[in-house]
Formats: sequence, C-alpha cells, structure tokens
Amino acid sequence: MSSQPDVDEIEFVAVMHALADPVRLQLLAALADDEEHSCTAATVGIAVHKSTMSHHFRVLREAGLISARQEGRTRFMRLRRDDIDSRFPGVLTAALAAGRETAAIGG
Repeated sequence: MSSQPDVDEIEFVAVMHALADPVRLQLLAALADDEEHSCTAATVGIAVHKSTMSHHFRVLREAGLISARQEGRTRFMRLRRDDIDSRFPGVLTAALAAGRETAAIGG
C-alpha cells in the first residue's frame, strides 16, 4: 500500500481530480464523521465492484484526502479534514456537500 502525501505535498490539481468522481464524493461523505472506518463499512450503500472501490480509495489516498492504516487483513480509512482545510480552505466543505447530495439521489 502506497502512503498518502505529507500535508505540504498535497497538490490542488490532484485533490480536484480525486473530487471529480461521484463515487469518490460519496466515499468522502461516508468518512465525514472524522472517525476511522474499515473499507467495508465506508462502502455500505455504494454499488461499485470491490476492485473498482479499491481504485477509488487509492486515488483519494494518493491525493491526500484520506489516510489509510492496515491492521491484519483490514484496511481502515479516515478523512484528513484538518490537513485539507489547512491547505485548501473551503474545498472539503463543498466536496462533502456534493457527496451527500450525490448519495441522496442515488449516485
């Protein structure tokens, strides 16, 4: 598993690319409570194949939007709210609103 970038290495273009997909917006909305979630728990209600979901998590992690931690066979994800808010104020708030809206209308 590749690691997420340090705060000062998070790039605006990578963040915008990661936010340009409705599934990734839904994943962010699922992680919006700032708690750590297993990949399985974060994807409840999102109808995407497991391998595709792995791709979406990788894009979010590599863009710096989420952090990942492995414990045994389970991977846990957490939204990097403070890091993103410090780098790009307001971007995450707008993305989370869009993610909730996307989830409400069924993706």
